[in-house]
Amino acid sequence: MAIRPSVMIAGCGDVGSRLGLRMSRAGWTVFGLRRQAASLPVPILPVRGDLASPAVPRGWPNGRLDYLVYAASASQHDEAGYRQAYVEGLRNALGWLQQRDQQPRRLFFLSSTGVYGQHAGEWIDETSATEPTGYTGSVMLEAEALALASGLPTTRVRMAGLYDPARPWMQNQVRAGLRVDREPPQYSNRIHRDDAAGLLACLLEKDLAGAPLDDCYLGVDDDPAPLHEVVDFLRERLGVTHWAEQTMTRRAGSKRCSNARARALGWVPQYPSYRNGYAGVRPNAKG
Repeated sequence: MAIRPSVMIAGCGDVGSRLGLRMSRAGWTVFGLRRQAASLPVPILPVRGDLASPAVPRGWPNGRLDYLVYAASASQHDEAGYRQAYVEGLRNALGWLQQRDQQPRRLFFLSSTGVYGQHAGEWIDETSATEPTGYTGSVMLEAEALALASGLPTTRVRMAGLYDPARPWMQNQVRAGLRVDREPPQYSNRIHRDDAAGLLACLLEKDLAGAPLDDCYLGVDDDPAPLHEVVDFLRERLGVTHWAEQTMTRRAGSKRCSNARARALGWVPQYPSYRNGYAGVRPNAKG
């Protein structure tokens, strides 16, 4: 009987849970680590642990562990919180592997397109200069460097803005009538949460099959679009006609991210554009 491949998803939140369910259906043994692990969906095997602690979690598996997916997110949105979540948390997770004498086949580190500081609508790919203007991108680059220096084969997956109509942050901004700048166009990049999980699943399956992987992929859909176009689309879907005095605030720059490398590997987004992802939005819907 073939041995089931195993993966530990450290920081198993929303995207991690979606990934874990996909890999479980594909026959993998999936461990999910988080502070409130009891809430993880079956059949993800819950591991209660705190990435802020250097002590190995009591439920950490013994023996072979084929893959580590580091998918933490910051609960405290300042520089200290980012460093704790992405740098120190990763350092602790790598320490746990060492203490358990585990050598995964590959480490996947969920990063962000925030490592790019371009702001004039430039096209960006994995080879573009990373010159972030804020602490979020700088700390993420620090964490990426730690991952690359781990001694494990490492792939960084730089995700754009994650969205899901069931989490209506953007729709609420539009319902409030918040304005966006139209000139110059402010390009925005995004990826549906299901597609983010699908890309990670694709990378895991490809690596298990022996396909060569690059050390970096951009997780974005096919349609980097000016933010005002996204807002106009949602205003029409939601039936919003008023404008507020306030302007929508954005932390990211203005750039267009290419997913050509991920697509060349065989990944196909289920929601190639925000138009697909938000297609079900209705005026009276919660999302």
